[in-house]
Amino acid sequence: MRTRGITYDTGWALGPGPTTYEPFDPEAVRQDLRVIRDELHCTAVRITGSRPERLEVAARHAADAGLEVWFSPFTNDLTTEELLDVLADCAERAERLRRDGAEVVLLTGAELTLFTRGFLPGDTLDERLALLSRPDELREVFPTIPPRLNAFLAAAVARVRERFGGRVSYAALPSERVDWAPFDVIGVDLYRSKENADIYEHALRVLAEQGKPVAVTEFGCTTYRGAADLGARGAFLVEWDGTQGRELTRELERDEQEQARYLRELVEVYEREPVDAAFWCTFAARNLPHRPDGGRADLDLASYGLVKVLDSGRWEPKAAFHAMAEVYAPRPD
Repeated sequence: MRTRGITYDTGWALGPGPTTYEPFDPEAVRQDLRVIRDELHCTAVRITGSRPERLEVAARHAADAGLEVWFSPFTNDLTTEELLDVLADCAERAERLRRDGAEVVLLTGAELTLFTRGFLPGDTLDERLALLSRPDELREVFPTIPPRLNAFLAAAVARVRERFGGRVSYAALPSERVDWAPFDVIGVDLYRSKENADIYEHALRVLAEQGKPVAVTEFGCTTYRGAADLGARGAFLVEWDGTQGRELTRELERDEQEQARYLRELVEVYEREPVDAAFWCTFAARNLPHRPDGGRADLDLASYGLVKVLDSGRWEPKAAFHAMAEVYAPRPD
């Protein structure tokens, strides 16, 4: 595996309101990215979030730290035309960074069938997510999605290549059936769970058969007993107030070692399979704070973060932090 990565959230928003990172602190971002490079031994970071100006701030700090930058706008409830405008803006920001000497990969969005209007029925994320629990309706509309998604992605790639001279990718859901022809890198958010564990490695090989570098743009596990079986569903046990967690829906048992084992196992998979890059999701989930008294108020149990963030904003490393530092550490030749 050439690229050892992690995602870094600069603030994702449902709309114009508060994001998952408030207040946004550029100096704290700079310090975090130094930790990602110097202590976790990452070689790349996928900078995610809804605000292009924040993406650029974090991307510059990442480049200054010597990290390869994956510039990754992650928006919600935009129309496809609105998203094209955001991508054009991000392409110009990413190109400025690239021309200043950074290694930059630009992503044309993430999981768009869920987070962008116009692919699944529903004007809001909640409406689109609700459709996932109605399989008969989903099966009826699903055949119409890949053609519309791929037409949009082709237009998006054309728009960003007018402004950006580096490599281009996209962070896909496994179900999206993306046509990767316009892209330089195949990117898929690919969490291992009990449902796909038997075919997980085969799925990586199938992606690589298309002849382009494969990036696992997200993988990860939350921090409670049994979370490794859930993969991407690990945060579903949260009651939300907008983008902020309110409390857990039931009692959970903290298990930092399960999260750390998951990380070690998946990195071993990527080292032996044809994976060029992989990004653990995520460094910190500031909207899911750790409350040491426990109970349903300890939202960090449902966090994918390698660090637990206190209500004060200060963070502390979890077991998975130390596991990544060990498995990502440079090996002697």
